[in-house]
Amino acid sequence: MQQLQLYIESDRLDLFKDETVSLTQSIQNVKELDKIFTGFTKSFSVPASKNNNKIFKHYYNFNIVDGYDARKKKAGRIELNTLPFKTGRIKLEGVELKDNLAHTYRITFFGNTVELPDIIGDDKLGSLGFGAAKWDLTYNTAGIKSKLQQAAGANAYIITPLITHTDRLYFDSSELIVDSNNVHYRANNAKGVYWDQLKYAIRLYELIEEIELKYTIVNGYANNIVFSRDFFNTTNLVFYKLYMWLHRKSGSVQPPSQITFYESAVGNWSGSPTEIILGYSTITIPADLVTGTNRILTSNITVTPDSSSLAIPYILILTLNGTAVLTSAEAAGARSFTTPGLVANGVYSVTIRHQAALTFTSISWQINGNKAGVNWQDTVTRNNLVAALSFDFQIANQIPDVSVMSFLTGLFKMFNLVAYANDDGVIVVRPLEASSGISYSYYTSADISGLDAPINYNISEYVDVMQRTVDIALPYKEVVYAYEGTGTYLAKQHNQLFGSEWGSLSYIGGTDSDGTGGLNFNASTQVYKVIAPFEHMKYERLLNVGVASQAFTTIQWGWSVNENAQPFIGKPLIFYGVKQGGSGTSNLSFQETPTLATAVSQYWIPSNSLFKDPTVGKENINFGLELNEYDFESDEFTDTLFSVYHSEYLIDVFNPQRRITKMTSYLPLRIIYNLKLNDSFTIGQSTYIINSITTDLQTGKSEMELLNNV
Repeated sequence: MQQLQLYIESDRLDLFKDETVSLTQSIQNVKELDKIFTGFTKSFSVPASKNNNKIFKHYYNFNIVDGYDARKKKAGRIELNTLPFKTGRIKLEGVELKDNLAHTYRITFFGNTVELPDIIGDDKLGSLGFGAAKWDLTYNTAGIKSKLQQAAGANAYIITPLITHTDRLYFDSSELIVDSNNVHYRANNAKGVYWDQLKYAIRLYELIEEIELKYTIVNGYANNIVFSRDFFNTTNLVFYKLYMWLHRKSGSVQPPSQITFYESAVGNWSGSPTEIILGYSTITIPADLVTGTNRILTSNITVTPDSSSLAIPYILILTLNGTAVLTSAEAAGARSFTTPGLVANGVYSVTIRHQAALTFTSISWQINGNKAGVNWQDTVTRNNLVAALSFDFQIANQIPDVSVMSFLTGLFKMFNLVAYANDDGVIVVRPLEASSGISYSYYTSADISGLDAPINYNISEYVDVMQRTVDIALPYKEVVYAYEGTGTYLAKQHNQLFGSEWGSLSYIGGTDSDGTGGLNFNASTQVYKVIAPFEHMKYERLLNVGVASQAFTTIQWGWSVNENAQPFIGKPLIFYGVKQGGSGTSNLSFQETPTLATAVSQYWIPSNSLFKDPTVGKENINFGLELNEYDFESDEFTDTLFSVYHSEYLIDVFNPQRRITKMTSYLPLRIIYNLKLNDSFTIGQSTYIINSITTDLQTGKSEMELLNNV
């Protein structure tokens, strides 16, 4: 009989003498294929002894001031024979009374990793801090263009991918006058992809770091959340090059809620006035022009919009020393404004208030005056003013409206990851199985720190082999892997044409790695689904439709509209960012203003494949084999999510020789202390991995569910 001690913080709890305390641990139960954040949880009872009443501050008595706060979990640990066994947190669930006297406290012991959802709760990604200077973004032409051309590498934490929220792009080198949305660049043309059709994207690795920055003891949380860098690291390109599109609202970028309009200062005045003082962005009226016989007679501002902006309404605001002295009505087109009598000297400025980007051919300010009996006239002009939609792009307000836990669980489902807390409180994250392209996994290797390598224990002498139950390993006929969102135009079209969800895979029990073969056997549950909560877009590589050969360009883009070509929000979009540039790259016509487009030879394209060349790498985030959008091949990019991260485990489970064996053992203390769920057992001539194990901590009796190796 082992001696068990249970501590809440530094206080040791009294236990019932006949209380059986057991822990159940399961790394990935084959009945719950998408189970994540594994660990252990145990609910049990402790007596309402004098000691325990003191610890829990007589919780049953609600009249006690500053009593025990059962809303919070407290640090806990379990010891066996005075040696540390498990650490976690303890929560008081309630008290049972008999004859109006406290009898039993019900408590739950939580392993560290199981508590992760409790720490994060329902927090959204938008609640993360994003406080570093690198997250200070401005949504305007310069900002979008800069991140479109951003160099690859560590500083590519924010990029502008070629994904439009409304306009459909095409490439036609034969158009002498380039049409809107034709991204073929032609000198002296002002068409192409307009800058405000694009949005920023953030690298997923940065989100992992922002999660770690927020959930710390310093910020008031019970534990620090720190992930190992086994999978979440900068050298694991399969993860490191993934991005999330900052797309919260369908269509145009949604400004911060407090912004209902934009204001563009009229600066860069030109002219050589003799009476007024011309500044870079302001006009100064000297004092000697507003007194006595020296006076301003008339003042007029004439505004002439560009032909492309005639229908866009605006408001003109004139200020004196920062205070508005003229605010016009909202209207569109060319307008002339007579300013109020300029009877005060000071600094004047002109501002345009607007809700859409617009361009002015000219804004002219004419001032007529009299000085010492002599009439004079001064005129200053601002030509080619672009009033752009420019505001602080706050990532917290633009990132998809999804919870932190949904984001994390989505990654775990995609890459079949497991997590557990090591002795240092670090959450170790690794793929469950090693497969093609993956040299490390939970079942095959130590973590990145060199710890927790799996061990095989021969427990033949501790097992009653005469008493056991053997069951089918996986009670499903079919396992479906898919993304929750495939609602964008091309993905929807694919679903309709081929009768299957874009990027999905349906695996029917068999041995084929792609899931296309299989057995038609009866199962208690027909279909089990593993659904990643992300949007999975189908992209398009543009052809040059202006030449007979319709040669490929290097431009691949995404179109975030629904099947009716209307702006579409969908689920959070995850994609690979691929940087295009250098020799052979097709120029992209980037429209900066209604009258100006520039040739861009460096840009980021969205992709479902890590690389565009399968000879470099075949990794992609489709679950099943799909036609590659960039090279139009379906049999080259073979390292799908299923084949790399899911197939080995699932094929093994579906193997007709695979069984779940249930048996009882009495494990010695040396094994109980050190057992990890990636360890294996040898019993007789057979080797098993652990599916689940429930251990009575006092007796060492363990009820085991084991999967045999085949």
